[in-house]
Order: sequence, then structure tokens, then C-alpha cells
Amino acid sequence: MKDILTAPFLIELVRTLTNMYAHGWDERNGGNVSVLLEEAELADFLDLNAVIRTIPTGFAAPELEGKYFLVTGTGKYFKNAQYDPAANLGVVRLTDQGAQAQLLWGFTDGGKFTSEFPAHMMSHVARWKVDPENRVVMHCHPANLLAMTYVHDLDEVKFTRTLWQMCTECIVVFPEGVNVLPWMLCGTNEIGEATAQKMESARLVVWAQHGIYGAGKDLDETFGLIETAEKAAEIWLKIAHLPLVNTISDEAMHLLEARFGVKAREGYLR
Repeated sequence: MKDILTAPFLIELVRTLTNMYAHGWDERNGGNVSVLLEEAELADFLDLNAVIRTIPTGFAAPELEGKYFLVTGTGKYFKNAQYDPAANLGVVRLTDQGAQAQLLWGFTDGGKFTSEFPAHMMSHVARWKVDPENRVVMHCHPANLLAMTYVHDLDEVKFTRTLWQMCTECIVVFPEGVNVLPWMLCGTNEIGEATAQKMESARLVVWAQHGIYGAGKDLDETFGLIETAEKAAEIWLKIAHLPLVNTISDEAMHLLEARFGVKAREGYLR
């Protein structure tokens, strides 16, 4: 059996968490990440019959029966993942229609998965239905996107168009736009259900006055989605109080669609 600390999926997650913390997206114990893993990826590193303990999930998701996830722990600081992955991360297998999680590795201090686990799992289900290659769900608190939700109209079309107009790459990176939820109590099934519904039409979902959820095929893509939206929000905050002299027009964005083979969300461009 190989040492799981050498597993590519674990190394990449630790690197990503460290980078997210360095970006200031995940203060204290803020933020959480989950990665869907294949049984074949784990077989060389874990005895899949050795269940350490079983943890109730507090929700049901029959689509996730038997699925494996590498997930961050509740109350954990991302900055510490590089020093003690086994205490800050865990590998779980969902059973009983998603109502139970069998811990196969990690959470060595007696902890468990993030309190946002229901929102993550529901978002995984929603994204599968759109794109089966989506395997990562990432939640964090980027300062500029968070600030933007205090002063910008939360209408999804308006919010998306503002971001698209800030950076040429935005419409290319997230042509489906950004969905937005008003403030809701975090850590509940209700916000999980609302997020999952929004995930059906976009890979980025902003939680007003809280943060953002992103989904993608791998950690790089998901990190890059959030990174691009956050950069656009930063630019907007720097110029929003100034007279706008130039912008990226809808005509220019149509040119970007043609050049990069993407299609903007229906009705978002004139």
C-alpha cells in the first residue's frame, strides 16, 4: 500500500488550500473544498474496507451512494493543511442514500467534514447533471466579490455583465455568467438546496455578504474561475466611483464569443 501523503490528489488539494489562504480568500477557518474521487484512485493508498468511523451527514442524496470524496474539515484552517493533512482533511464514502459518511482516512483529531457538506454534496449532484466531468466544489470568501455584494445590484444579469465588462477574459472563462443568492443562513440544507439549484445553470454562485461557490472539472479550473471573477470585482471596485469613459461593449463580447468558441448565456448580451 502506498503512502496516501504521496497521492497526487492529496498533494494538489494541499497546494490549492495553501494558495487560497495566501490569497486571503479563507481567513481563519473560512472556506471549504470537496473533490470527487474514483475508487481506482484510492485503491493503491487505502484499504477501502477499513472504516474508521461513520458520520451522519444530515441529508439524503441517493445519487451519491458509494461515492468517495476528499473534503476539508470543519473548523480547520487552510494554512495548516500543509503541515498536518491527516488532521485537516478526510476521505469519506457515502452510504445509506447519502445519509451516512464512512471515514476511510483523516480527521485524526476526532473532527469531521465541513459544516457546508450538504451544500457541497447537493452542488456535486447538480453539476453532474450538467457536466459529468465536474468533480470539484470550492467555497471561499474573496474580499472584492464579497464587497461588491454590498454596493452592486444583485440581479444576476446586471452582476454578470459588470464582471464581464471588467476583464476581456471573463466572458471566455465563465460565459454562463454568475448566479447570485441573497444572504441566507450558512451551514443549512436550505442554502445547500438553493445553491444546488443555481449550480444547474452556472459554475459560480455568489453568496451575498458571505462569499462564493465554484465548481469545475479539477482544482485548477475551479480556482481559476473564482480567481477571474475576483479580479474583475477588484477592478470594478477601483473604478465604480469614477466616470466611465470606456468599457467592453456587447459588440466586443460577441467578437470574443466567435474568437474563443464560447456562447454567452442567453439574454445576457444585447
